[in-house]
Amino acid sequence: MKLENIKTVGVVGAGVMGLGIAQVCAMAGYKTLLFDLNGEAVTQAFGQIKKNLEKGIEKGKVTEAQKEKALGNLQKVEELRNLQADLIIEAVVEKLEVKHQLFQQLEENNSPDTILASNTSSIPITRIGAKLNRPGQLVGVHFFNPAHIMKLVEIVAGAATTTDVLTTAKAFAEKLGKTAIVARDAPGFIVNRVARHFYVESLLLAEEGVADVETTDKLLEVSGFKMGPFRLMDLIGVETNFSVTTSMYEAFWQAQKFRPSRIQQQKVDAGFWGRKSGKGFYNYE
Repeated sequence: MKLENIKTVGVVGAGVMGLGIAQVCAMAGYKTLLFDLNGEAVTQAFGQIKKNLEKGIEKGKVTEAQKEKALGNLQKVEELRNLQADLIIEAVVEKLEVKHQLFQQLEENNSPDTILASNTSSIPITRIGAKLNRPGQLVGVHFFNPAHIMKLVEIVAGAATTTDVLTTAKAFAEKLGKTAIVARDAPGFIVNRVARHFYVESLLLAEEGVADVETTDKLLEVSGFKMGPFRLMDLIGVETNFSVTTSMYEAFWQAQKFRPSRIQQQKVDAGFWGRKSGKGFYNYE
């Protein structure tokens, strides 16, 4: 599949990442199909995309014509079996078994030429593609949150990913207006491997009582970070961040430097997932 042959893009998962990916694809002129097991989540995602575009208009970064064109490119898909596209990007939970099942279904329902892409932030692409009949068609295309704003995209080839698929995925990301870098297939790739300690060490400070959440955030923000680790975890989703840390901890054979935090585990168990739930490390209610 060459870049010029990609006309329709599918996105699986209508959460924060999925809707952002769908937005940038639609703005780039692609017919964009969005699916989620929760149909209402897709409706809500379309509403949020519209708000994002209107905010872009207010800032002078989006025109009314671009907004209308992007919204016109979006289409809801009711059943996964009906999701057929030239390139499909998954943005679902960081659980290997879920991704295995999803990609097996997508592979069965789509053309042998369809490129299957994972937005995983921590699971090696080779492991995700291990149960596919055509693992060469699978590639990592990892966006950063919020996907409609952040410029960086990591492109990752698994052991079986073909050179053509990797090249097309990189060109696709660049057509979306992103800065695409090719990373090796290792847990966390580049950014999340480095950034994990931004979160893990900050959580350790809280566990040991060295500094509270607000103090750590303020110190890092005045040091040049746009957002402290706890505010950022609330934005990303505390449960999502915890899932990525857990995945990397297991992938690196329980290396202590990646150990998940008991404080974060407690937040997840309590349903305090950050902004999306109204409460995380901070209260948004």
